[in-house]
Amino acid sequence: MSSLQREIIERLGVQPQIDPSVEVRRRVDFLKEYVRKAGTTGLLIAISGGIDSAVAAGLCKLATDELSAESGREYMTLGVFQPYGEQVDISDSYAVAEAFGLKHKVETNIAEAVDEIALEVEHSFKSIDMPRHISRGGKGNVKARTRMVMQYALAFDLNLLVVGTDHASEAITGFYTKWGDGAVDITPLSSLNKRQVRLLAAELGVPRSVLDKAPTAGLWEGQTDEDELGIKYDDNSDYLEGKDVPAEVREKLEKQYLKTEHKRSAIPGI
Repeated sequence: MSSLQREIIERLGVQPQIDPSVEVRRRVDFLKEYVRKAGTTGLLIAISGGIDSAVAAGLCKLATDELSAESGREYMTLGVFQPYGEQVDISDSYAVAEAFGLKHKVETNIAEAVDEIALEVEHSFKSIDMPRHISRGGKGNVKARTRMVMQYALAFDLNLLVVGTDHASEAITGFYTKWGDGAVDITPLSSLNKRQVRLLAAELGVPRSVLDKAPTAGLWEGQTDEDELGIKYDDNSDYLEGKDVPAEVREKLEKQYLKTEHKRSAIPGI
């Protein structure tokens, strides 16, 4: 194992093996303690229809159910669905909410807000004599950040903590939008790799339709994490568990890690 691989594993806190039931218990307790200390009335989780948000939703619901039973007052897990226009797989988001018995859920369609922002950006390009359309990646980032604006608007008035779905396999590649899905209050999956997230999904009873999906951030039609990065999650997980991986995989992962340090660090100052 290279010194950089060892450094990354230690920094991200990934264990080579986990017991899913132990990890569920540990992460539910983590959420409960944070809610108590923060003095909030519960947790908000955006449910995309993918496996990461499904696992986070399951942990949140267990946490708030236990807090309610222990305290005698109601704690809420609010599930938020955030399509851009028509989301073809939004039924998976609702299936997750149904599987975990979420009583509180809302849908906030971001299409109109995102399109208005994109239009203003294009007007700005034109005003500096650089007429062009906003890029596909740029608009994808606007979607991610607009979703967070919606989540924090809800969380503020309902006194909830915003829960993130970031885990170590995303953190190592910086595969999230800074101040978009990378801007949350608490991340109960952060020391798990993608393989381990899947183990928790099976432990929690995440619907099969979600378990079988190709991982995607849903930023544009047909987008998948593995195609965009050129790295398989199995290889990513192997690396984070301290295993040997092909040299080209190691090189891609470490290059991605080094160039995305700005996403994992606090705002620099001098």
